[in-house]
Amino acid sequence: MNKILKKRESNWIKMKRFLLGMNGIDGFLMKIVIYGLLVVIGFVFLYPILYMVSYSFKDLDDLLNAAVSWVPSKLYLGNFERAYEVLDYMKTFGQTLIVAILPSVLQMIVAAVVGYGFALYNFRGKNVLLVLVLATFVIPPQVTVIPRYILFNELGMLGSISSYALPAILGQGLNSAIFILIFYQTFRAIPKSLVEAARLDGANEFKIFYRIGLSMATSAFIITFLFSVVWYWNETYLASIYFGDSLTTLPLQLQKFVAAYNNMFPAGQGGATLSGINEGIELAATLLTIIPLLIIYFIAQKWFVQSIDKSGITGE
Repeated sequence: MNKILKKRESNWIKMKRFLLGMNGIDGFLMKIVIYGLLVVIGFVFLYPILYMVSYSFKDLDDLLNAAVSWVPSKLYLGNFERAYEVLDYMKTFGQTLIVAILPSVLQMIVAAVVGYGFALYNFRGKNVLLVLVLATFVIPPQVTVIPRYILFNELGMLGSISSYALPAILGQGLNSAIFILIFYQTFRAIPKSLVEAARLDGANEFKIFYRIGLSMATSAFIITFLFSVVWYWNETYLASIYFGDSLTTLPLQLQKFVAAYNNMFPAGQGGATLSGINEGIELAATLLTIIPLLIIYFIAQKWFVQSIDKSGITGE
């Protein structure tokens, strides 16, 4: 009898460990909950992209056919051809690359230098300056857009990339305060003994920054560059004000897509409905706009995740 009870108790313990785990949080039930949450959250993020991809390949008949839901009846590329033509894709894509990458590189370099200075040097008013730098992130860009517009107009910088490049060089690019803080936290981790040893060996400050600082800030550079490129890529408010009709980006063209399409293809032509455009063409244009960012993410996701983990950007 005792053997039967002990066997039942042993089986119950094994079952309990299987369901709840050793600590109550690593068992089968908890894994089901965690994976279920991940699937639900992942679906919330992926649903718009899946919807966009599905509808961008539908022709007008599929869009009007209620029986066709997710999978188009045929692979239709006409929506992309029209969107490509209206967006003037290659020209606009080239300008978008310049607008996104050039100020991002300048901003990354300047943020690294400023963050290094705050992290390794002590000087009068350092804390006040650091607070002022971080306070610039709190101020919305809409507050400073008018004085900046007047300044750029007087300097003859409107309608050119210099209206983005100059603030980036001066540490006032898009969300520069965040990048300065990232580099500040990264460079603070440099052991002072290592810097002092380099000085004793005769290394000047620039060599210390180049040899020691940059080698330890690889993760910060990756995060700063990727975030900066995405933010400059998606910025439409400041771009529309500073660039006017001289420069454009894919998101800016997407904002004007419906009007541009109706001008190029009047209602009843090019697969258009009575309103001059259909949902498939609009979603194809949206997909063409975000595809470069998706490609960048898929290529750099490994280094991106590792860099966030190393830099402690999540506050851990």
